[in-house]
Amino acid sequence: MEIVSETKCFGGVQGVYRHASKSCCCDMTFGLFLPEVCKGSATPVVWYLSGLTCTHENAMTKSMAQYYANLHRVAVVFPDTSPRGSSVPDDESYDLGMGAGFYVDATEEPWNKNYRMREYIETELPEFVFSNFPLSPDMQGICGHSMGGHGALTIAMANPKRFCSVSAFAPIANPTKSDWGRKQFRAYLGENESNWQEFDSTILMKEKGFPGPVLVDQGTEDPFYDLLKPESLLQAMVETRQNCSFHMRDGFDHSYFFVMSFIADHIEFHRRAAVNS
Repeated sequence: MEIVSETKCFGGVQGVYRHASKSCCCDMTFGLFLPEVCKGSATPVVWYLSGLTCTHENAMTKSMAQYYANLHRVAVVFPDTSPRGSSVPDDESYDLGMGAGFYVDATEEPWNKNYRMREYIETELPEFVFSNFPLSPDMQGICGHSMGGHGALTIAMANPKRFCSVSAFAPIANPTKSDWGRKQFRAYLGENESNWQEFDSTILMKEKGFPGPVLVDQGTEDPFYDLLKPESLLQAMVETRQNCSFHMRDGFDHSYFFVMSFIADHIEFHRRAAVNS
């Protein structure tokens, strides 16, 4: 592991680390905030998955998550959104390739060698974090914004025994029915749409649900509202009587000003769920 930086922040430490990833066949970088009091199993861990065009750095520097994480004694992991490097396939559009891994395991060339973000987030990075830092896997929550909200919801429902809670800011909620999803799934997963189903949170909510609490925030002035399709996820949660809180935030858009405004609620939500689990 390479220590890129470790910086005191609100009494805790914000670190940035780099390691060789077998899943993505390249070096991967992630951020980790450790609160002032970190006592292994007594410290809940929240995974924060970022959205399109982001790296590990966006939420780390723009969300103010560290202030509330230190207040509630919660560690926060900020993974990258895709593999990186000169040998990694890319696309000229912003919503495919680097910065747009969509938290799936690609099966189609040229993406399938590197773009295994589901495996990386589900298995490799957790094993690496829990092996190298004084944290325990017993209390985990997962959160995300936009593409990261899609990742958080689908990964949580695929791993219900691992996560106590899941939350999302403006998630891509029904990607199999959206241009933010269909384009990427076709490229990464192929033409057979049945292979897309496990990466759609609306479909998973109807089929599986989630045993813990769910929190979703959506801005009413989000310019990407039609691509996100939050109403599909909300309807699925109502139909399945999912334990959830869904907030339409009046006047808020899709930016990190929106995330910053409600990140305190999400950190506290995950802390409460972890303690009560």
